[in-house]
Amino acid sequence: MTTTPSTTSGPGTASPDTSASGPSELIWWSATRLRDAVAAGEITAVELMSACYDRIDATDDRINVIVHRMPRQEAIALAEEADRVRAAGGPLGPLHGIPVAIKDLVDVAGMPTSRGSRAFAGRGPRETDVPHVRKLREAGALIVAKTNSPEFGVGTVTWNDVHGITRNPYDTTRHAGGSTGGAAAVAAGMLPLVDGSDSGGSLRYPASFCNVVGLRTTPGLVPAASGPGAWEPHSVNGPVARTCRDAALMLSAMTGTDELTPLGHGLGATAELGTPRDTPIRLAWSEDLGGLPVSTEVREAFRSVRRTLEAAGVDVVDVDLDFTGVDRAWQTIEMFGWFSLLGRDPVEHPEKYRDDFVTNVTEAAAYSTTELVEAQRRRYELFQEFAGLLRDFDAFVCPGAPVTAPPAEVPWVAEIEGTAFGRYFEWQRLACRLVPSQHPVLAMPAAFGASGLPVGIQLVGRYGRDVELLALGERLELILGVAGVRPGLG
Repeated sequence: MTTTPSTTSGPGTASPDTSASGPSELIWWSATRLRDAVAAGEITAVELMSACYDRIDATDDRINVIVHRMPRQEAIALAEEADRVRAAGGPLGPLHGIPVAIKDLVDVAGMPTSRGSRAFAGRGPRETDVPHVRKLREAGALIVAKTNSPEFGVGTVTWNDVHGITRNPYDTTRHAGGSTGGAAAVAAGMLPLVDGSDSGGSLRYPASFCNVVGLRTTPGLVPAASGPGAWEPHSVNGPVARTCRDAALMLSAMTGTDELTPLGHGLGATAELGTPRDTPIRLAWSEDLGGLPVSTEVREAFRSVRRTLEAAGVDVVDVDLDFTGVDRAWQTIEMFGWFSLLGRDPVEHPEKYRDDFVTNVTEAAAYSTTELVEAQRRRYELFQEFAGLLRDFDAFVCPGAPVTAPPAEVPWVAEIEGTAFGRYFEWQRLACRLVPSQHPVLAMPAAFGASGLPVGIQLVGRYGRDVELLALGERLELILGVAGVRPGLG
């Protein structure tokens, strides 16, 4: 475990990516290039593992994102075995020899799972992998670390009383976003790929803050963990990477049937991306998702993104959707999910949990069946509305977050452009409003704001067409040209 860093850096220190091939530059190679290089014997898995561990040693005291990692010699032994398999001509999976970290909300065999909570911090190593971690291993990934998350993933910035604050590689006085704090590890060059989860922006806000890619997947595409939540499509797992092509590579290794997972049954694995197409692109566009507060900095950057896309020949059309009742539907389903997970324990033993988590469970415990049914009804209506809209557009686009990365000391953003928020999730609504649609949502690098901090965009794609959405994202990456800008951490 690392400690909360004291060293800080300011914005404006980002530098362009390079294609240098020295050992220290392996950390900036794409995951796809690394996979191909390991498979071809151009580099060894041991060289890659050593480069990642060196980078973690050099930077995580400033970022604080790795909350548990395998001892270096054990990780090197894993890599040595991967090299032996390749040398022997054995079958290689799509992630053979690639180091990967897993969010500290899910179980990884041999590693502890604290969930960022005092209630779970003392637990020892887990005995089994959750389904998507098992699939990553089967694909050849080397699971070597766990990444920070707020308690039970509550909120879109990463801090907790167990491991502290995860900071932004582009400015360590700022939050990295959450609850998938692992986005900071990818942005900082510690690891090429991490996983994440999303029920209200937890893959998308950190991707937007850290200039990386995060995909909220179609429910069931990535097998869910066991328990009551396995039947509920509200929270999903997905990949985090520096490019859409790398996200597709990781997704191809996370998907498929799991006999013990109801929503994952019968879904086949996705494919990696092919050659980018050159067909016309038509985007539905929303600057504030039905009138939500968005900072001036983000609005200006978002408008600049639109101008760049239109100059490249992309057809962009303003679209207004009716989100009446959607905020309440999301809140009801989200809060009830916490109650389903832990029952009344947070109410009866509040000293073990953060205050707003106790509030969530207390609220959910009082829900009526009418409230639950109404939330499900509105969710289905929104699904239909997006499905109809996307018959005529390649994607629906809105800002990735309403602000750039907030100061690291704040527990959540309490005000935007004069609008004050009373609960932690109210500033998340640019992400939350898209969840009930159940369509895949891609967050990707798009611009840098006036502060020098990253500004992302969200693309809602067609249901079940996640790879198609990532392919579209790759085409936009080529137009926007900021995915290769990395932080100046040294």
